[in-house]
Amino acid sequence: MDYSFLCAYAVGMFLSGIIGERLPIRLYLTVGMVTSGLFTCLFGLGYIYNIHSLGFLHLCPGSQWPGSDDRLAQRGEASSWVLWNSHTSVGNILGSLIAGYWVSSNWGLSFIVPGLIIAGMGVVCFLFLIEHPNDLKSVSSQSTVNGNAKLTKSWNGVNGHTGAYLQYKKGSNSQVKLGHRALAAGRRGRVCACAAGGRVKNEGEPSAIIFLGALHIPGVVEFSLCLLFAKLVSYTFLFWLPLYITKAAHLDAKRAGDLSTLFDVGGIVGGVLAGVISDKLGKRATTCAVMLLLAAPTLYVFSMISELGLGPTVAMLLVCGGLVNGPYALITTAVSADLGTHKSLKGNARALSTVTAIIDGTGSVGAAVGPLLAGLLSVRSWDHVFYMLMMADAFALLLLLRLVAKELFSRKPRPGATALLKEH
Repeated sequence: MDYSFLCAYAVGMFLSGIIGERLPIRLYLTVGMVTSGLFTCLFGLGYIYNIHSLGFLHLCPGSQWPGSDDRLAQRGEASSWVLWNSHTSVGNILGSLIAGYWVSSNWGLSFIVPGLIIAGMGVVCFLFLIEHPNDLKSVSSQSTVNGNAKLTKSWNGVNGHTGAYLQYKKGSNSQVKLGHRALAAGRRGRVCACAAGGRVKNEGEPSAIIFLGALHIPGVVEFSLCLLFAKLVSYTFLFWLPLYITKAAHLDAKRAGDLSTLFDVGGIVGGVLAGVISDKLGKRATTCAVMLLLAAPTLYVFSMISELGLGPTVAMLLVCGGLVNGPYALITTAVSADLGTHKSLKGNARALSTVTAIIDGTGSVGAAVGPLLAGLLSVRSWDHVFYMLMMADAFALLLLLRLVAKELFSRKPRPGATALLKEH
């Protein structure tokens, strides 16, 4: 069941960025969240109506593709990025607590309640989400353009691009100035009309990058494959940790679920710490590599002392969560933003969504494979599961070695230092 869900999730991650940069994000998020909520509720209704069909149970999680993985198309400090990204860990914590509350009495509610929450938030997004600051600005409704076209109606377009309907004289091809700024550009731009009364489109607006074009951006392949193994470890803990704690610490299902949330608490701290360190050093790959290097032996120690009592288990859950989720959070946020606005793209910020989809989509393949392997290996011994996780961390580290060497031997000043020099 986990594998069915995560395979659909991995496919959806690849598609979400590609589709998301071509559609209104507000509508895309709303449809994705409401649909996910619907199928999550249907899964819970299987308990209430005593439905045991495997086809029905596989349909529900398999249909829940992510609503969108669109990110802010700006470079920024990694500490801010990973702090923003902590919402994923907060969601994991709340999900585990909600599911654990009803897991022993009525597990159907463990799905219905989260389903209603995400569907409700989808409606909130539709009603209140402002896609771009430019959408708050209105364009004058009356303006004559070079005597050829008259602005008769303005509207707030998608993803921050303001659109307008113009009445054109046949055969006209002019430059249009809308008030004090040009169409969706903040300055004079060149526009064209497909037909009378048609939508005006800025010719200078960059088009969405293609999938293969994004793969040629330096570092995308390495970070994508690194995230595959990093996410394999993270999602194996997410899906199997409550069961492992139940077996190792001899706790009931509810207490094990509550205790497993500490892994995500550590992940929040580890993610923010990774962001702060990478900002100070200006070395994203090196920061990830060091945390991955420390994570492997930490996982082994956790497997050894998790049977010694509650205190050591709590401490190691926090440490493991920080070291495992730190690189994961950094790659899916600041690294994706850096690569999505790489200089080779010549300012095409619309590539960010596609780049993020490739990186996170590849990582989601690992998220699907990890829990599946854990299920197969745990039948023999939980030690085999931890050996698999340590090997995954080692592979993630190896994939970053070229980028680490490039960062360490590069004589370029870190981004913060460059900005400081420019100010003075």
